[in-house]
Amino acid sequence: MPQRILLCDCLGSQSVDPDRIAAATGLETSRVYTALCTREAEAAAREIADGETLVACGQEGAFFDMLAEEIGATEPARVDLRDRAGWSDEGRTAGPKQAALAAEALLTVPATRTRDITSEGTCLILGPGEAAFEAAARLCDALAVTVLLTDAETPPPDRRFDVVRGRLARAEGALGGFTLRIDGFQALEPGGRGAFGFTEPRDGAASECDILLDLTGDAALFPAPHKREGYLRADPRKPGALIEVCATARELVGTFEKPLYVRTEAALCAHSRARQTGCTRCLDVCPTGAIQPDGDHVRVDPMICAGCGACAALCPSAAIAYDAPSAATMFRRIETLARSYREASGGAAPRLLVHDDDHGAEMIRLSARFGRGLPADVIPLDLPALAAFGHAEMTAALSAGFAGVDVLLSPRTERATPEYETALANAIAGGPRVRLLDLADPDALPEALYDADVAPAVAEPSLPLGTRRQVTRLAAQKLNPEGGVIALPDGAPYGAVLCDTDACTLCLACVSLCPSGALGDNPDRPELLFQEDACLQCGICASACPEDAITLAPRLDLSPDALSQRVLNEEEPAACVECGALFGVQSTIDRIADQLAGKHAMFANSDAARMIRMCDDCRVRAQYHSANNPFAAGDRPRVRTTEDYLSESPSKRRDH
Repeated sequence: MPQRILLCDCLGSQSVDPDRIAAATGLETSRVYTALCTREAEAAAREIADGETLVACGQEGAFFDMLAEEIGATEPARVDLRDRAGWSDEGRTAGPKQAALAAEALLTVPATRTRDITSEGTCLILGPGEAAFEAAARLCDALAVTVLLTDAETPPPDRRFDVVRGRLARAEGALGGFTLRIDGFQALEPGGRGAFGFTEPRDGAASECDILLDLTGDAALFPAPHKREGYLRADPRKPGALIEVCATARELVGTFEKPLYVRTEAALCAHSRARQTGCTRCLDVCPTGAIQPDGDHVRVDPMICAGCGACAALCPSAAIAYDAPSAATMFRRIETLARSYREASGGAAPRLLVHDDDHGAEMIRLSARFGRGLPADVIPLDLPALAAFGHAEMTAALSAGFAGVDVLLSPRTERATPEYETALANAIAGGPRVRLLDLADPDALPEALYDADVAPAVAEPSLPLGTRRQVTRLAAQKLNPEGGVIALPDGAPYGAVLCDTDACTLCLACVSLCPSGALGDNPDRPELLFQEDACLQCGICASACPEDAITLAPRLDLSPDALSQRVLNEEEPAACVECGALFGVQSTIDRIADQLAGKHAMFANSDAARMIRMCDDCRVRAQYHSANNPFAAGDRPRVRTTEDYLSESPSKRRDH
């Protein structure tokens, strides 16, 4: 943990507020230097050598790391105060923001789980002859190359790589583990005089490779191809494309760490029950196809998952949870930023700017260096995956004290999930408190932020503690102190189950299939119970209902009643006419009796019809003792005793 923060005003180009930074972080602050990365490098070395240090510079991180290595000191942590707070039209009043950013930099973020992937360099090149042979010639000295020809081009007499013909029928997997099916497969026959020949075609050939290079120029073999590691594409008709993709392929040899972006908990999944399909949110949104049904649940292929986080943002039950970083870590960062700013500013409310660590970070840097920079009350929060920042995180930020939340989209961010989650967050917040900024011009970013209308923040911020559903509910109560029921967009993961009591027969099929336990029954009476807070709006109950008596109503009930069970439907129980025990629903028994008594051969007489109104035990006894008992048999033989044996003649005994 850093004990000291090293400050620099970058050649006098920014104002640094060491007092507020020290108060927010509890760190000892250095004097404010001017050129730590150049003429004051010796001072930087002394400061770093004194102990674990937080360097307030993002641009020259490599220099400070090298400096620490040279003097044998611990590599310093870093926080960028200049681009995100100092270089701004309002930089002289950005002390509270600098304090908040420094406080957030001290948080411990758990390391992302990883899995090793080994690529031995086996490469399949798919495409027409001329381009494929050129790529193979460039790569065969570094990779084990096989060319799968898609045309009738004659292969060159170059035996440094293999050549086959065929049609790629199926491709699965990712870097280090592609599996392929090739139809019309023809292997090269290198013997004989003249041009090489090929074997007779056959279907169903199987192959594996570590790297798949697609030079066909056709549609990609996989969804979201730029996110499929190990799958490289190039249009050979574009100048330089072949050289560039070959250079990339040469680097894909060795052992790599694959981040494990999500955690899954199959028991919480509400995908389906008893072949009744329910929630498909993650399946519908996954851009890479990494999520597939697996019985009543879904499974995530970690080798294909690209970590966009959309599935975790949409999952209503936390069966899929983003883990790079986790939701708990994200809530802690949000709360730290809001609280530190509020304390440093004397109670003023900041705004939150959520951005990715690639496009968004570069937009902020360019805006700071050449434009107006960020307003003093706008705190940037960098994320590895924007789509993972869902309605729970948005409403948590608002309830933690942020006056508004802006999400700066990246050109490669899939829009569907952020757009829906923003609409859901604004519905919960009761107004347009969250915005999506789809900007590519660095000058447009500050203009959108400086000119924005800012709504008042909550008077008493809350701590975002618990699961994402719990955090959302607490945030909704804070943002809507008057309570009530909030209407939500279709597809929201919160809501009510509405029951048509005229159609419902209390068969309780919905209860047995409900994955979250929101629907329940009363073991003592015919009742259908419902706890709204637990409902995931998966729709399994509506799909399973044989009478189509159930519909879903997306909403968020903020009253305490949502946390307890209430009766959706109830009827009088049927009492056994023989013993008086309660055993069913009276209306159902009456309806069965009306349909069968005197009309069906098994219930033609009054005694048989009376069995319809008996409980299970009494019905069995009545059936057993009836005159036409189908279970009846002859009298049971008398038990044979020793006296019977002794009274018999010796010959008869031998027969026994």
